[in-house]
Amino acid sequence: MNIDRARALIQVQLQFGSGYNRNAVRMILGEMQRTQGQQAVDGLIQEFDLEQHYGLRVGTDFSRVGV
Repeated sequence: MNIDRARALIQVQLQFGSGYNRNAVRMILGEMQRTQGQQAVDGLIQEFDLEQHYGLRVGTDFSRVGV
C-alpha cells in the first residue's frame, strides 16, 4: 500500500468516528509498517492526530496487526 492510499483510507475511517474504525486504522497502519516502515506509520499518526482520536501512539509496532 502506498502512502496516498493509506491517507485516503484513514480519512474515511475518521469521518465515521466510531470505536470500530480504530481497528480499521490499526490494520491500515499495520500494512503500512510492513511495506513502508515505522517512520511512515509515525508520520500518519502525527498527521491525523491518531493519538487523540484513537489512542494510537507514535512508536507503536503495528506490524502484527491484521496478519
